[in-house]
Amino acid sequence: MRASLAAASVLLLTGCSVSLPRPATTSAPPAPAVTSTAPAPAATGRAPRQTFEVDTRQLRLRRGADRPLPVTIWYPDADAGRLPVILFSHGLTGRPGDYAPLLERWASAGFVIAAPVYPHTSGGAERFDALDVVNQPADATYVLTEVLKLDRRAGDALRGRLATDRLAAAGHSAGGITTIGLFSVARDERLDAGIVLAGSALGVGLGFTGPPAPLLFVHGQRDSVVSYASGQAVYASVPWPKAFLTLPDGDHGQSLLRDGNEAFDVVADSTLDFWRWSLYGDADAKRRLPDDAESAGLGRLDDKLG
Repeated sequence: MRASLAAASVLLLTGCSVSLPRPATTSAPPAPAVTSTAPAPAATGRAPRQTFEVDTRQLRLRRGADRPLPVTIWYPDADAGRLPVILFSHGLTGRPGDYAPLLERWASAGFVIAAPVYPHTSGGAERFDALDVVNQPADATYVLTEVLKLDRRAGDALRGRLATDRLAAAGHSAGGITTIGLFSVARDERLDAGIVLAGSALGVGLGFTGPPAPLLFVHGQRDSVVSYASGQAVYASVPWPKAFLTLPDGDHGQSLLRDGNEAFDVVADSTLDFWRWSLYGDADAKRRLPDDAESAGLGRLDDKLG
């Protein structure tokens, strides 16, 4: 598996990170403890309509001596009931803060986002190794397990606030590979849905397995790092409900993920309505997806969500 990654590692190293400025963040003070630990309800069919202010916090995790996994968590600052949890994976040489505009947008709509820094593929890694991507699906599963424990931790700001039965994974580039791995070679059967941003199946294969989970792919047709064709190949192999958002003028990251441009709004709106549908069961959000994708004529959607 490591050998299959070697041929493409140089290409990935040239541009997998979105190279965005990293905004300064501060941890929010702990919220009052929530006493309820009842199981999360089934999807209600209606996602929150309001926009929440967002808090961030840091969680220090470690999966073995060589795998520190510091995690940034974005979450609504108000009690909005139990919230779906999304595990987000960064690209090579990236860090969670690089994706803050998108992740904050998701959190402000009623989701909890947990984004680890992977030990050997992140920007600033002491021992960088692009081939370590194959170990990241296991890291992601570990992080998700530890984050869900906060729902039962006395005094924690997220106690009683996590919908532990509504879970998803998303990632960009090498993080997209990690995400595909969570639905294939390292299937985490707790996951209900996923989003792959400019990803491929390099090193993790196309053997999707486990219970059906809807997947949304987003890819720029001018991506010079992870080819559009490789994203399409993964999409073609998915046996479950799926959709593919093509951005004809999109590159590998900047035009997709940098706030302040129309392409970013297309990605943010489309991914949010996909989450609202797949994790809240909001049928209105699903109906909005084609319009989200084709806003301003910047994208087109292949919709096989059913």
